[in-house]
Amino acid sequence: MKINSLLFATMMMVLISGMSGCKSKEKVSAKSEIGDIIEELPCEEKGRSDKNFFRASAMSTSVDLSLAKEKALLLAKQRLVTLINSNTKSVTDRYVNEREVSDAAEFEQKFENMTREVADETINNIVVICEKASVTDDGKYHGFIAIEVSREDLVNGLERRISNDDKLQLDYDKQKFQEIFEQEMEQMAKERGY
Repeated sequence: MKINSLLFATMMMVLISGMSGCKSKEKVSAKSEIGDIIEELPCEEKGRSDKNFFRASAMSTSVDLSLAKEKALLLAKQRLVTLINSNTKSVTDRYVNEREVSDAAEFEQKFENMTREVADETINNIVVICEKASVTDDGKYHGFIAIEVSREDLVNGLERRISNDDKLQLDYDKQKFQEIFEQEMEQMAKERGY
């Protein structure tokens, strides 16, 4: 009888520990030798670009909540500018290769410089789509943020700049550029699972 009680107690402990392990889907980390492994950050999912918006997310830590949020916003803006520049570089390369541009190297250089300027300008039009914060046991704050900017804002900024440059206007085919730009946005969305 003593063996049955011991067996029963052992089975109950296994069952209870198994149930508590399956209880919560909110768990966002797992233990490892190097610390907690974070599986999903707040705002990360909302910070993924699709065919209509360039998006970025970031996280930062500080002993001051406001500073943690500001640093996260700055990091997200930097990532967004990098994403925009990368995407428009691909568009520009394809555009130059598919069209006969009088001086392709000069066009490409001017267009890339203009794109960087427009990307920096466009950052002023960002929309914060997710913002969260947490505090650790040792009193540090984590700031999480996701931001977006419409691809239309970027295209409109490029077209405005092109209309002010006579040399670029000669080699610019709005319809062809937009077609390539949309293909690149579609490709980016597919790569991110949208």
